[in-house]
Amino acid sequence: MKILVTGGAGFIGSNFVRHVLHAHPDDSIINLDKLTYAGNPENLRDVETNPRYRFVKGDICDEALVDDLLGGVDAVVHLAAETHVDRSNLGADDFLRTNVTGTYTLLEAARRRRVGRFLAVSTDEVYGSIAAGKAACETDPLNPSNPYSASKAAADLLARAYWLTHRLPVLITRSSNNFGPYQYPEKVIPLFVTNALEERPLPLYGDGRNVRDWLYVIDNCAAIDLVLRRGEDGEIYNIGGGNEVENLALTRAILERLGKPETFITPVTDRPGHDRRYALDSAKMHRLGWRPAHQFAAALEQTVEWYRTHDEWWKPIKSGAFKAYYASQYRSA
Repeated sequence: MKILVTGGAGFIGSNFVRHVLHAHPDDSIINLDKLTYAGNPENLRDVETNPRYRFVKGDICDEALVDDLLGGVDAVVHLAAETHVDRSNLGADDFLRTNVTGTYTLLEAARRRRVGRFLAVSTDEVYGSIAAGKAACETDPLNPSNPYSASKAAADLLARAYWLTHRLPVLITRSSNNFGPYQYPEKVIPLFVTNALEERPLPLYGDGRNVRDWLYVIDNCAAIDLVLRRGEDGEIYNIGGGNEVENLALTRAILERLGKPETFITPVTDRPGHDRRYALDSAKMHRLGWRPAHQFAAALEQTVEWYRTHDEWWKPIKSGAFKAYYASQYRSA
């Protein structure tokens, strides 16, 4: 299978590219990534010479480029997105352009090129905050709370429309909060781990009682891969880790694993539109044959250790030094 992966230099994207190359020796991948702030070629340095892997720097909103790259492609796995809620609250322009217009550009090109599968990777945040004791199902109404999740919900609806109107073989996955190696250190786990390692404050929103369902990125990649190959056209699949943890408990667990004091925890004003709880009903994925292979505590331990032993990866990112370097090394297609 020849697969175009968008956003493959990002967190989930790079882990997915590596998963496919290792799990499917007959597959090849084109990785289309704009290399914005969270896209980092270092994430895939170990596979860049693989003859089944090709990197293209480019914008998913570039119609001519997208159309050209989709020639002869069997499937699209669309991961490229602006994802950080705080950034969307400050300004939604990039989120609408990338998450909505970019998705439209890809869908149109896939329709013209008659691509065999189009998998759009989405998020549990499109369901909005979920009351205690409940879990969101794929048929539940979307209720996004911030510009980021609203842009992802719009992209989901657009992809679904291309299935209903044009019979483009679209699939959608919605996963809970991912964590693991190569995650950009503005997200809570890598931010708190690296701040603790640098003995800096851990800025915890509000009362710290917001609940997230955590999913190890390796398990999510396996689930996405399974949906790509065995999912039913036009269907949506929730991918939940089954690990609901309050942010305060998560913060304490990180500090405990690093041997750092809880005095590092610094409460800060809660952000606007901060959903209280996310939870997914993943029964549909379980029926497809997937369950998480990693226990949360062990995966968190591995993740903390990865950041502890890979400061050469995250320190340049936090300093901003990598931005100028990669701007000069990689030019758009």
